[in-house]
Amino acid sequence: MFSACHKSFPVKIIAAGSGDLLQRNHLLLSSCKFQCFVNLCSVADASSSGLPSETKSKSCKKVENDISCTVSFLINSCGLTPEMAVSVSDKVRFENTEKPNFVVAALKKYGFSRKQIADIVCKKPNILRSKEKTLVPKLEFLQSVGFPMARLAALIAKNPSILSSSVQNNLIPSYNFLKSVLLTDERVAVAMKQSSRIFQQNPNKNIAPNVAVLRELEVPEPSIVLLLTHYPETFVERTNDFKESVNKVLEMGFHPSRSTFVLALHVVAEKGNRGIWDRCYETYRSWGWSEDDVYLAFRRHPNCMIMSQNKISRVMDFFVNKMGWDSQMVLVCPAVLLYNLENRIVPRCTVVQALLSKGLIAKEIKLSCILQPPEYLFLERFVARYEKDEPKLYDVYKGKIDLKELCDL
Repeated sequence: MFSACHKSFPVKIIAAGSGDLLQRNHLLLSSCKFQCFVNLCSVADASSSGLPSETKSKSCKKVENDISCTVSFLINSCGLTPEMAVSVSDKVRFENTEKPNFVVAALKKYGFSRKQIADIVCKKPNILRSKEKTLVPKLEFLQSVGFPMARLAALIAKNPSILSSSVQNNLIPSYNFLKSVLLTDERVAVAMKQSSRIFQQNPNKNIAPNVAVLRELEVPEPSIVLLLTHYPETFVERTNDFKESVNKVLEMGFHPSRSTFVLALHVVAEKGNRGIWDRCYETYRSWGWSEDDVYLAFRRHPNCMIMSQNKISRVMDFFVNKMGWDSQMVLVCPAVLLYNLENRIVPRCTVVQALLSKGLIAKEIKLSCILQPPEYLFLERFVARYEKDEPKLYDVYKGKIDLKELCDL
């Protein structure tokens, strides 16, 4: 249905012997970094031993380039490990710590933990170059819209790119538009957690026009809310590409009035899903499904085409080889593939297998009846109802005894 980029430093050898010179320079730089790393590890150790801060300052000055101060700051103020600090120093360097000190202090003031600050710096080192007049207004705005600080800190630590967005051009317009569609800050927070990209561009560029496309098709508002809350990345696509994806989904037989329409749109529209689709397709075929079977499963539950190959194979192996069922049983209700194997599928199916072995239930039972009901309902239907005939069923469900032990009782 549906390359990696490698960065290199171009080197031209101008004259004979210059290659050796470049190699020596490269080794010298590596040696300098390594010596910086060793010196700063000593600085960190000295700091932890209670020696005065002047010792750290003098040690830093002994190193002749600015990498040393950068690495020292990353270790002592940002909480990075020495190894990670050396790696991050390739991406951000500074001669003094005035701006970095301000950034760390500002993040602490807004409730970020040391680990969260370390995560942010590792993911987006340039944050340490931020100016007060650009960083603080972003934090103030995000706090002002009602996000609890603990949640806000966790969201930004996961997606620090949001702090690169303009308050006036991106953050405020994006929040206002999302709130107008999603209606609650809780949903806006969920959307932000799923993708920071929705706050990195003005909504009038792609997000709002793409929402308008769905409304023109009379997609129900709850379906739009579902897609924008849990799969906001779908709306960041260029509108022309978004329309192409919408047309593909329509051609596949999905009706805009059904919630499966927006789920299918998420699968089709996001470019990262195309390779996953191909791998899922081949995995299902390996378990005996035809091409028509795969597309039927997709129409019934679109997310079955963006699962890991390992998860599909583990669940199929359990149903086919452990339970002795035909893989076509899964085709009837492909949603069962998404359930947790250890916590839901195995315990419930083991109980059913026990009931079948005792002749207490008929063999013609649908997977949806076993796996879709909430736990209390499953226990009521398949455990409590038969406890007089088989009092150990709950122990089977909890994994305290296996099926063989039950049969031997």
